[in-house]
Formats: sequence, C-alpha cells, structure tokens
Amino acid sequence: MKLNKLGNYIELVDIRNRDNLLTKDAIVGISTQKEFIPTKADLEGVNLVSYKIVPPHCFAFVADTSRRGDKMSLAYNKTNNDLLVSSISTIFKISSTEKLLSDYLYIYFKRPEFDRYARFNSWGSARETFSWDDMCDIDIDLPSLPIQQKYVDIYNAMLANQQSYERGLEDLKLVCDAYIEDLRRKMPCKRIGKYIERYDVRNGEKGTRNVMGISINKEFRIPTSKVNRNALANYKVVKPRQIAFVQTTHNEKVFAYALNNTSEDIVVSSVNEVFSTDETQLLPEYLSMFFNRTEFDRYARYHSWGSARETFTWNDLIEVEIPIPDIKVQHAIADIYTAYIARKKINEKLKAQLKDLCPVLIKGSLEEAKKV
Repeated sequence: MKLNKLGNYIELVDIRNRDNLLTKDAIVGISTQKEFIPTKADLEGVNLVSYKIVPPHCFAFVADTSRRGDKMSLAYNKTNNDLLVSSISTIFKISSTEKLLSDYLYIYFKRPEFDRYARFNSWGSARETFSWDDMCDIDIDLPSLPIQQKYVDIYNAMLANQQSYERGLEDLKLVCDAYIEDLRRKMPCKRIGKYIERYDVRNGEKGTRNVMGISINKEFRIPTSKVNRNALANYKVVKPRQIAFVQTTHNEKVFAYALNNTSEDIVVSSVNEVFSTDETQLLPEYLSMFFNRTEFDRYARYHSWGSARETFTWNDLIEVEIPIPDIKVQHAIADIYTAYIARKKINEKLKAQLKDLCPVLIKGSLEEAKKV
C-alpha cells in the first residue's frame, strides 16, 4: 500500500433545488456527530431554490470549522431519499467505486483523528475553514475492496444492533406520550403554581464547582462557553430532584429545562429559574414528561413575551395547567418514563462506543492489508 490523495477518488456534486421539487420537509442540518439532523432554522418564507440536493450515497460537509467544538460538521446520506442542505455546504461522492467504498470512507471520517486533522488544516482569520481543496489533499491508505467491505460489514452489524435498541426506546416514549394525552382528555387540568416552589440559593464562595448548562435536549450538559470555575459564588444551586429552566425561548424555539436526577448539587447561571415540586402531590418526573412534549414547546413559545428577547418567566410557568392524577398513578407512569431515560442513556453510550470503534476498524483494515 502507499498513500494516495483522497481527491483521486471523490468528486463534487452541485445539484440545486431549482424546480422546487423538494420541500422544506427534506431540509436537514449537518452535525459534528457526522449525522444529518432535523434542522433548527426558521424556514418561514425561505426560498429553497438555492438549496443543495444531497442524493443517496453522497457526503455533505460545512467548511467552517470554527466554534464547533474542534469538530467538523459532516454527514453521509445512507437513506434512499434526496435531502436538502444549505447552499454553504459542500456535497461530494465517490468517483472511483472500484477502489473506495462510501461506507468505508464514512468510518474514516467518524474517527476523532479526522476531526483533529481538519481543525489543524483549517485556515482563515475570523472564520477558519477546511475547504474542498483541503479535503482532496488528504493522504489516505486504501486496503483492497474486499478488506474494506469486511470492516464495513462489522460496523454495519453493530450499527444495526444499536438502531434496533433505539427503535425500542421510541416505543417507550410513545407509551408515555399516549398516556399523558389520555389523561389530558379525561381529567380536568389544574394550575401547577400551587404544587411548585421557586428556589433561589446561591452557591457562595465555598460551593460546588459542578457547573452545568441546560441544553435544548432538556438535560444538563457541560457548558459550551468558557466558565471560570473559581467564580461561581453567584450561580444558582440546583439540588437533587429540582428543576432548572432557561427563560429565553426565542433562539431554539423550545422550552429548555433539566431535572437534576443525580445525587449531587449542580450550579447553573443566575439568569435561570430553579424550582422544586411538592412530591406528595406532583412528581418532578411526571412534570418532566409534560415539559418534554413538543406541544409544551409550542405553548411556551406562544406565551413568551418581549421584543429583543422573548421570555417564558416564572410567572408564566405557574399559570401552566396540566392534569394531576393521584400520586400512585404518577409513580406508575413515572416508572416507565424513568426506564425510558435510563435506556436513552444506554443508547447514547452504545452510539459513543460505536464511534470509538471506528479508529479500531480503520487500523485493523490497514494492518490486515499489509499482511496480504
């Protein structure tokens, strides 16, 4: 084997949605996890003519690598459908299918080594970019096609197992959503204000350094912005089983909240609200099930107020009305919800393990090729 330029095996694809054959339902975003994801962009009144089509078995990437957590946004269309992406994306496909498999290249891209390479070879001042020319200039070792196929099959078999587990996960969520919808129709709704209590305890000089952000995925996450962990005195404490939420709803169009289901205190920005529930009458897990519904995101957006920043405040929250069944009934449905959350975390670990496997597969294929 010898190193070859990747540009010898790939070619650009530039097909625009000129006839508007694809609608906004086909629009996707490109994640740093190397997957297409539902877009978060506001598509109201947007002309889709200039959008680029990603045909099946094609790759798409965003050249800008700045402010993406030192990762590159890239994805591979493994579906049988055309997708639409922003015109700033670069689309390409394999031109030498007799020498390079698309699935093998996708595994190559999913390695953290590729992200580091792309970041190191990104150029610019205000925005650093990894261009099409940079992509073509990658030196790559290629084992024979049968060896590539062997390692692709291993990856795909493990991916199929993970996806099967993920489908079962969605069934559990469907049960939770259906149960809530049934309760909503059969029971009168009550204001939650009398069941929740606002909480404003500051961390202090000797408090915890367990600082977290609140994600649009409705969970705590490692802060994406730089935080001085030696200056957390004014941060708000979120005790175990308490809930924190972000008041602004404009940016991501969702009600961003998180339940502290750990055994440790967490601190969050002082602009967030923190509260607890009266657990003799309202379980935080049961309340979380309502907050997780897309219907509640729409409710929070509709009841957000402001000009530059639209906010859903504490006073808006206490006016929310939900059905509140007997605490035993809440425990029963909350147990299913808790199982859903636990399985969701396992699924995330499976996905992480699958990604960790990519460097091993590429290395294994190259070592096997050297022995031939």
